[in-house]
Amino acid sequence: MRMRPNRLQQGDTVAVIAPSSPPNLENLKRALPFLEELGLKVKMGKHVENVYGYLAGTDDERLEDLHNALRDPEVKGIICAGGGFGAARYAERIDAELMKDNPKVLWGYSDITILHTVFGKFADMVTFHGPMLASDVGTDNFQELSRNQFYQLFGPKELHYTEDIAPLHVWHGGVAEGMIVGGNLSLLVNSLGTEYEIDTKGKLLFIEDIDEEPYRVDGLLNQLRQAGKLDDAAGIVVGDFAKAEPKKRKTSLTLDQVLEHYVGRLEKPVVSGFKIGHCEPHFAIPLGVEAKLDADAKTLTLQPGVQ
Repeated sequence: MRMRPNRLQQGDTVAVIAPSSPPNLENLKRALPFLEELGLKVKMGKHVENVYGYLAGTDDERLEDLHNALRDPEVKGIICAGGGFGAARYAERIDAELMKDNPKVLWGYSDITILHTVFGKFADMVTFHGPMLASDVGTDNFQELSRNQFYQLFGPKELHYTEDIAPLHVWHGGVAEGMIVGGNLSLLVNSLGTEYEIDTKGKLLFIEDIDEEPYRVDGLLNQLRQAGKLDDAAGIVVGDFAKAEPKKRKTSLTLDQVLEHYVGRLEKPVVSGFKIGHCEPHFAIPLGVEAKLDADAKTLTLQPGVQ
């Protein structure tokens, strides 16, 4: 297992940063009282409100907020305001030693996938794939189950996902155990051929995405397949694929037909339907912990993400 950050405690300070696209500031403002309800103090990144085209400030500014949050001794956790696009633009400039010397909670998803990968690979740190402030917490759709996910940061807690949350579909049965890695499918594919390429050897691979039509998911999964990432994995955890309906084409395969072609034929445990990703409720998971996918029982069990 990777190094787990220290648990958060009442009265701790968390930094709020925007590593990718400009967050919805109205939603962000609405979300901050939730952090206060958790007993946390908030320190806003200096550049959170900056806008540089489709980015939340320049690469230098967004990287500065990340590095400042890591080196600030008052900050015990980093919560991302939102995702979008752009974190990969400065990935090679992230200070790995700063991460190693200051292990802290990092919480977010979507474009934050690249930060999960960098922290995991170069700092050997557990990070958290969970709801973000402007895109989730501050919206009218934020549900109680999603709210409760943040409590895993306050003490070591084994997590259990069952069909009590949402129906699951088993593509192939069996039981697989290993470190869980992954995130947004598009970002994982974008990392192929770089030093941030996802390592799935003997691991549980988790994937999710949004706004990708079936033909696009087809191409992304095909590239993962050709790179050997599906064969290398011990099992596949398929999260939510929001808004995956065909739009451009009159005739199309369904998303399930695409999944059947790529993961349904793998002779290893594969389960889809997990409410993890761009969805409500949103079940948050620590990445880099040991996990067990029991396709026969339709359960996913994850070890605690904090110590």
